[in-house]
Amino acid sequence: MKTKAIIFDVDGTLADTEEAHRLSFNKTFAENHLDWNWDVALYDKLLKVTGGKERINHFVTTYVPGFQKPADYESFVKHLHLVKTAHYTAMLREGGIPLRPNIKRLITEAKQAGLKLAIATTTSLDNVVTLLQQGLGVGSEALFDVIGYGDIVQHKKPAPDIYYWVLERLGLDAAECIALEDSENGLRSSLAAGLKTFITINHYTSKQDFSGASAVLDDLSNLESFYQVAGLDFSKRTASV
Repeated sequence: MKTKAIIFDVDGTLADTEEAHRLSFNKTFAENHLDWNWDVALYDKLLKVTGGKERINHFVTTYVPGFQKPADYESFVKHLHLVKTAHYTAMLREGGIPLRPNIKRLITEAKQAGLKLAIATTTSLDNVVTLLQQGLGVGSEALFDVIGYGDIVQHKKPAPDIYYWVLERLGLDAAECIALEDSENGLRSSLAAGLKTFITINHYTSKQDFSGASAVLDDLSNLESFYQVAGLDFSKRTASV
């Protein structure tokens, strides 16, 4: 069956964003007079939990169980996450987080070939749009037929909910799509939804278990090789566009 759509994860897949997220969390903690500091080793562990608010909750429960929670703890966590998102998007706008190798070319050539494009991520819509606009230009979010993000579904990755949500709105079966992910949680999510999935690893995910992935790559520097292993042939389609 010919591939009709590519579904992209965002953090770690479109761009190496995790270090920027970590620094943004730490800046937020300092501004809110919290003596929390997420170093690289700790953040590596925390990344096993998807979603920023969920990550904060997991940290409090697991690493600072003696923390005196405010009366409205849920609002406290939401506030921290909003501030962190503001710091992160400011970093994006400064241009310090480029897209990973050949991501722009892949998006351009897939679009020219008539494939549908979609995003399935746990990060916020603001984060997604800002990253796309910095990497692809103003209004580039319109290149994507569907953007699934943040809290749009109840259960985040590794649950398959976000992929089911995206597939439904694409109007396609999982067998007609491929997914690009960078993490084990993302892979478990996409595989559970029935998607053929390709992994591009990064510093935080390189040692994770990618059993079931169709291929595990360092990045898309050799895009022609990726097209070959993914069964994508844009030459004829592009010529007819």
